[in-house]
Order: sequence, then C-alpha cells, then structure tokens
Amino acid sequence: MRKLKKTLFTIFVLLLAAVFVTAIPASALATNYSYIYGFWGEEIPTPDAYYVSAYLTGNDFELDGEPIGNFRDPQGLYVRDNRIYVCDTRNDRIVLIEYDEKTDDYHLVRVEYSVMINGAPSEFKAPEDLFEDRNGDVYIADTGNQRILHLDHDFNVINIIVKPDESSLEIDLEFLPQKLVVDFSGRVFTQVKNVNKGLMEFDEKGEFTSFMGAGRVHLSIADIFWRMISSDEQLKRQELIVPTEFNNVAIDHEGFLYTTLSTFQPHEVEYVHPVRRLNSVGTDILVRNGYWVPVGDWFYSFDNNLPYNGVSKFVDVVVFPNDSYACLDRTKGRVFLYDFQGNQLAIFGNPGNQQGFFQNPSAIDRMGNDILVLDAQSAAVTHFKQTDYGFYISEAMNFYFNGLYNESAEMWDEVLKLNGSYDLAYIGKGRAALRNEQYYEAMQYYEAKYDDENYGKAFALYRKEWIEKHIQEIIIIIAGLYVALKVLKYVIKKTRKGREEA
Repeated sequence: MRKLKKTLFTIFVLLLAAVFVTAIPASALATNYSYIYGFWGEEIPTPDAYYVSAYLTGNDFELDGEPIGNFRDPQGLYVRDNRIYVCDTRNDRIVLIEYDEKTDDYHLVRVEYSVMINGAPSEFKAPEDLFEDRNGDVYIADTGNQRILHLDHDFNVINIIVKPDESSLEIDLEFLPQKLVVDFSGRVFTQVKNVNKGLMEFDEKGEFTSFMGAGRVHLSIADIFWRMISSDEQLKRQELIVPTEFNNVAIDHEGFLYTTLSTFQPHEVEYVHPVRRLNSVGTDILVRNGYWVPVGDWFYSFDNNLPYNGVSKFVDVVVFPNDSYACLDRTKGRVFLYDFQGNQLAIFGNPGNQQGFFQNPSAIDRMGNDILVLDAQSAAVTHFKQTDYGFYISEAMNFYFNGLYNESAEMWDEVLKLNGSYDLAYIGKGRAALRNEQYYEAMQYYEAKYDDENYGKAFALYRKEWIEKHIQEIIIIIAGLYVALKVLKYVIKKTRKGREEA
C-alpha cells in the first residue's frame, strides 16, 4: 500500500510539473550560453543576463489587411523611444514598428518605399541605415542611390546629401553611405564604403567638412625592415598599406562617437582596437582597463570544418546611458557587453538558427535596457529583455554612475547571490568602497580579484589616510627616537672618556 501511494504521488508531481512548464511562456524558457572570461582567461559560465522576449519577422505584420512580406537581407536597425526602424535592404523599403510596453505588443506604423522629390516619387534603393534625431527628423543612408536623405517626421524631404566635390576622393569612387549618426547640432557622420580616411562629416546644411577618426597604420617589424632596404621600384610593387575602414558608427548621450571595424588580420586583434570611442578631434579615448581588451572572444579556432571560426569581428555597437556598451560579433553570433572601464559584463548568443542565436547578425540597438538584434540571414529582429541577474548588474552600474555608491554595492551583493564567482561584482564593491573612502575594504576586494591597478590606488590612499590619522604618534616616536639616540651618544661618549681617564 505504501509503495502504491509513493507511485501515485510521483505521478501526481510529474503531471503537476508538466502543467506548470506548459503554462510558462516559451520566451521565458529561452536561454543562451552565457559566460565571461576570468582573470586566467578561462570561460566562466554565468546566469543569463538577457532572455528572448520576442522574435519579429516581416510576416508578423499586416498593412491594410495584407501581410507586408518578410524582410530580405535587412542591414539597418534603429530604435528611438518605442519606435523600431528596420532598413529592409533588398526590399528597398523602410519599415517602422512601435512597441507597446504595457501590452507587450508590436504594431506596424508605416512601410515606405519612396519619397517625393520635385513632385515625383523617388524610390529607395538598398537602404542600409537610418537615424532619427531628437527633433523627429529622419536620416536615411539610401546606399544604392548614393545619397543621404534628410526627412521630416512625415518623410518629407528636407535635404539630400550626395558625393561632395572633394579632391581627396577618387573621381570614380561611388558614394555609398552605409551607416550614419547625427549629433546634437545636426552634423552628419557617415561611414562610406571603400573610404578608409575615417568617417565623412557633413554640417547641418549637408556640406562636407572633414574626415574624422581615421585609423592608424600598423607596420610589423618585418614590414619596416623590408621597406628600409627596398628600392623605389620595389616599394611601388609592394601592397599598399592603408588605414583600416570602419564598418559602423554609433553615438552616445554625450555626443561621443563609437566606431567598429573588422578589416584586420587575426594577429592584429590586440592593437587594432575593433571598437573605439572618438572625441571631437577623432582621437580614440575608449578606456581599456579590464582583464581583457574589448575585442570579443580571446580564444578562437581556425578549423575550416567549423562554420563559425576565427577572431571576433564587431559589426555594430550600442551605448547605454551609464557608458557601458554592447558590441555585436558577426563571427560567433554573440553580444559582448562591457562597462565604462572595458570590463566584461556579460556575453550571450551563439551561431545557429534558433531563437536567441544568430546566423548573420547585422545591427544592434537598445530600447531602455532591452537589446534588439537584427539578423540579415534569418531576416528577423530579436528583442532581448533583462533577467533579474542582468537587471542587478545594470542597476549597480547605474547607481555608481550617478554617485550612489552604497546602493551600487547593494546591487552587487544581489549579483553575488546569483553568481558568487562574478569578478566584476567584487571590483564593483571595491569601487564603491573606494568612493566612500573605505580604502582598506577596497584593497581587500581588489586583492581578491587580482585588480593590481586599483589595489595600488586604494593602497596609496589608505597609506595617506593612515599617516594623517597617526601623524602625532609618528612625530612623537620620531622625536623619542631622536632624543634616545642623542642620550645614547652622550652616554657612550661619557663612558669612553671615563675609560680613557682611568
């Protein structure tokens, strides 16, 4: 009888579990292989910081009762507030979708195939990017038509930017703007295909002003040696070494530009800086103080039998208000999140054709703390939302960014409850302790995670504080030692004199 009861109870529990799992939305079950790199370079599995909330294709939307059809090779994604723009490149159209956070629904707002110019429709041709400024004006990189369109909120043309009459550009070079951003003063910065002089900058009137942020040329020791001993004729026959070409650009809340590039050799990955933050004169000022420089995966394979191998190649970047940023890796189909110091916050995603994985990711953007990724091959937008784990990390960063150091430390404590081996939580608590002038506690946190640089800062401040606190005792001890030394010398002198007289 007891055995029968036990069997019936087991069956009941299994049935209850099945019903419970069925009742959970599929998106809540979606997980991705998440990890970060530890101090010694090992991959450390972590809880998921993000989960798949929605998977959007063109077939999910209708216009006037008719499906708009799936996206084809979409290359551009831009999010402003709750508006999601998709540059549906091979369909030669712009698709605008709005997200209702209260109902968790997505609504098609408009599908545009053309604009009116001089009273006649002018169709888009392979548009690759779009930007909406604070005033609601829309800028489109209409790549196939070799132009940038400046439109108002209703898609009426304000201005058209075409190839400038610039002597440094080759005469037969096609003007193919692929990515663009617009700063607070209306200046347009665009990445143009086959232009390796940096971003092209246009003023608010659409006039070309300069190139910005051209990458440095890196020569190996062998290159330098052969160029020193080569004749002029041999130098002409050698391959030209030119600056690398950007492949994307983003802008943060302060107006700083972020760029990505992927045209480099694997051995160059450590110094080529595939993600950069540019100041007003185009100098890279991105901070790289983490264990590992922000280049994506540090360990990779060149096995030709694997479909996804080689170094990470960033194709886009998006910046959060707390100066953390996320880079999209086309090679591995992954998203790499970094804080303002270059420390890894999270890594998630994988190559594949299931939800939360990517085959040919082309663009990334954010909606608040949510992350949206566009995949050109699967022709879909994946909407990721934060898990509790991801929320605690971002809140810890936000509190620290806003000077609320105790609150930041509390959030890191919540992170450690979910992931006790998360290095950045200890470093984050060390930062908070340092800001609160708790230097000894900060030293302990930094020492635990081998953060030598910050440990040195904390130690220097702790030493200064200790000296200031004990300065009176130090003076008394020094004075005492001085007097004792004088007395000792006097005694020794008297003793010697007495012996000599005797």
